[in-house]
Amino acid sequence: MIEQKPHPFIFATVIAAVSFLFGWQATSFGYIEPTKLFASDSVVDTRFQENIADAVDMDLFWLVWKELEKKYVNLEATDEKGKVYGAVKGLVDAYGDPYTAFMTPDESKSFSESLEGTLEGIGAELVVEDQMLTIVSPLRDSPAEKAGLLPGDIIYKIEDEIASDMSLFDAITKIRGEKGTTVNLTIVREGVEKPFEVSIVRQNINIDSVTSEKLDGDIAYLSVNQFNDKTNEQFGAAISEMLLDEPKGLIVDLRYNSGGYLDVAVEILSYLLDKGKDAVIIKERGKEDTILKTNGNPKLLNVPLVVLINKGSASASEIVAGGIQDYKRGVIMGTQSFGKGSVQEVESFSDGSSLRLTIAKWFTPKGRTIDHVGLVPDIIVEQKESDKNKKADTQKEYAANYLRKL
Repeated sequence: MIEQKPHPFIFATVIAAVSFLFGWQATSFGYIEPTKLFASDSVVDTRFQENIADAVDMDLFWLVWKELEKKYVNLEATDEKGKVYGAVKGLVDAYGDPYTAFMTPDESKSFSESLEGTLEGIGAELVVEDQMLTIVSPLRDSPAEKAGLLPGDIIYKIEDEIASDMSLFDAITKIRGEKGTTVNLTIVREGVEKPFEVSIVRQNINIDSVTSEKLDGDIAYLSVNQFNDKTNEQFGAAISEMLLDEPKGLIVDLRYNSGGYLDVAVEILSYLLDKGKDAVIIKERGKEDTILKTNGNPKLLNVPLVVLINKGSASASEIVAGGIQDYKRGVIMGTQSFGKGSVQEVESFSDGSSLRLTIAKWFTPKGRTIDHVGLVPDIIVEQKESDKNKKADTQKEYAANYLRKL
């Protein structure tokens, strides 16, 4: 995702409901007045209300609600706020964008925790693609990665329930859970003939934004796992320490990094490119293009660079890799990335709910889009199936050897 601060999100993980968005009431049907449920959010632009009212006949909405209230067999199982949330979700889902979503207060809290790098579950970034619950990326060293889940895997069932029958957040809620408990998933994988089951023990997931190490041959290695509030500081500190050793080359590993904050991606590019370079082009509806530029004092201009990507590299990761590739600052290695070229922002409401909303498309400095396509590496290096058992890393070692030979 990408977010502004309010961060715009590139991730890739939310307008008031029909009833209170338009300020209409339905007390004659026996409902609680919608504006009383969300009073502080009920003030909506009058002109917008009038335009929608002219364009849309809301009689059907109220007639359906009336029939449900009159005849639904299990009415006591519902609550007024839940109905409004359901109506809002339906409105948002009608836009057909997997990255635009309304989140209830509980879902909003969970979403915030994932960005802060703390949660309990299996450690995987999920998205709904073509109505299928799909893994964007398992987090490094997470239960999901250790269980062998891969980017692009489809979660067909969660326990005995069909995942495609659930909303994204309902699915995430079922997958997450208390540390030490087990969740059973049925996985569909490209190239594998039949679905297979995976049992995963949930754990505390603590995401270290940046980790580093020194490889043989004076090669510096930086792994960026997420673009969050801590990334710029941690990346800068790691770079400063590494420069003391005068490395012969640098590997920036963006594999399994599903994204994060847009401005943090620009900050990371600012360490690697000259100041004032175009970092990313943002195209919003009805507005002139916004060009974000590198803004720091680059510390690594003369250090040979390799950036590692794979199918789990999405969004903000693709912004960094795309910028490096466009300026030929370094070599992109690995496999084709995920392909998420949109920007989201989050609007929060007084009851704790929120709207994650796609507000723009982004393009690389040279005007390329990677949306639904992905970024193709300069050098394609496949990870070997045997790497997992041997605790080896073919792509990482290839990158290190490449830099040693320069």
